[in-house]
Amino acid sequence: MNKKRFYEAHTNFSQRTISEYLISPGIKCKFDLLKANIGSKINFKNGIDLGSSGNSFLYFLGNIAHRSTFDIAYLPLKQYSKINLKNSENGVLNQFWHPICGDLTRLPYRDKCFDFISALDVLEHIKNDKMAISEISRVLKENGVAIITVPHRMENYTYQDQLIGHYRRYEIEQIYSLFEKYDLKNIRTFGVYGKFMKIADIQSVNPKKTEENLIKLRNWYGSNIIFRVFWDIIVNIGAKLMKIDAKYHSLKKVMNIAFIFKKQVK
Repeated sequence: MNKKRFYEAHTNFSQRTISEYLISPGIKCKFDLLKANIGSKINFKNGIDLGSSGNSFLYFLGNIAHRSTFDIAYLPLKQYSKINLKNSENGVLNQFWHPICGDLTRLPYRDKCFDFISALDVLEHIKNDKMAISEISRVLKENGVAIITVPHRMENYTYQDQLIGHYRRYEIEQIYSLFEKYDLKNIRTFGVYGKFMKIADIQSVNPKKTEENLIKLRNWYGSNIIFRVFWDIIVNIGAKLMKIDAKYHSLKKVMNIAFIFKKQVK
């Protein structure tokens, strides 16, 4: 199965929506930490979320004028057209989304057209990650910001990584070296997930059942108000515990790590 068909057939990826932030303690933890570290004082004109799936981080950033989403799978991108329609009806033109399906190693954008790029847990899914980083650098404006998250340390690589299409996990110095070659300077590094994320390995015991339970969870959350109130409490508590877990582990021990890079002026 090629990569496009793999991710469209994978329920955990293809059926994600913006509401994943409300449903998943892990997504809420990650997005909250990223927002806190980026800050809201800097405004960006053009931002793109590479490998966005259906729950783009850009949706939760208020300081980006024009948002683009890009993914190898078509199915999760369909919802962004609905956002466009809603905004069109409301006349909020600066909130239009621009979803495009394609390959991150061959981005269909001109040089230096974005001043903000996010690629969250994406590089590990790409065989030629060097080409992907080269493309990120190419389309990022000088002094533009790129935020990247990746799973950390090959010693943590498990069967669960294989199931969800990971070619690798990364070491911190490896990321620094790869991005430096393409004029991207690291300005901040911080942990996203601590040891709590080892619980994800449970999913590898019965992947089909995990997918079925995710579908049920999404349906219950969208249709049952009582369940939604209960689950909001679970998610908020879980996200807080995960943030604490990431904060009090050293960078060497966290399971997932974030990097903020700035494109150097030549």
